[in-house]
Amino acid sequence: MIHVAETVGVGSIENFLNPAERLHLATLMHDFLAADDANRFGNERRTSIHEIPGHSHEQAMAVYEPAGRIEIPNIPQAAEKILQDSFERARPALDRVMPSITMCRPWTYVEYGEGQHITSHLDGIAPDPLAWPRQIAGISVIITAADAGGDFYVETTSHDRLWDRQAPSPAAHGYAEGMWLAHDGADNSAAWFQQMSRTRWSVDPALGTALLYGSQLAHGTLPVTAGRCAKFISWLAAEDPRS
Repeated sequence: MIHVAETVGVGSIENFLNPAERLHLATLMHDFLAADDANRFGNERRTSIHEIPGHSHEQAMAVYEPAGRIEIPNIPQAAEKILQDSFERARPALDRVMPSITMCRPWTYVEYGEGQHITSHLDGIAPDPLAWPRQIAGISVIITAADAGGDFYVETTSHDRLWDRQAPSPAAHGYAEGMWLAHDGADNSAAWFQQMSRTRWSVDPALGTALLYGSQLAHGTLPVTAGRCAKFISWLAAEDPRS
């Protein structure tokens, strides 16, 4: 059963990547960007992994990444294997804090330069939270830290406006009793989200540490003020237990 606490929780997995794996990943992505035209993943990119219903890709990018970023959703297979193997290695730790997670979606590489950041938003459980699979949490692993800025944060709130409804017939849909579902459109495209009072919690993880943040928890990053920040992100999901 998926519990609401999983979808608003936070956690960490220290040494998700060891130093050799982190260096190998950094080298793989450096070589990948050097062999390709890096601009097409940055300034020339016209699509995004983020979507806002009723908005174009360009509009969604302006909301989520107003100063841009490098984004590579289809990373080299060698990098994908290292990260998926790390996920499998971390399963015992994950099972203790977010036990409904059964899979890790393909990873995305993102990189932020000076002035770049991602704005506050919720990932959400799924376009249809009663369909499978369901996103339980996001996961982020920094392989290169900025010299200054770029801190990751989550935002908590007790405001009623965030919540849409309780899950109907929760047990029949794989949810624990008392499961609440957040409103769609919880990002800076919505005035209600911008105006909603929230409390921000910032974190300073060691390189190679995986951060876990629930799919119904607001999160973002501060602008990088010096250097560059490179990380891999993905989403941890629960599959239909009946399949």
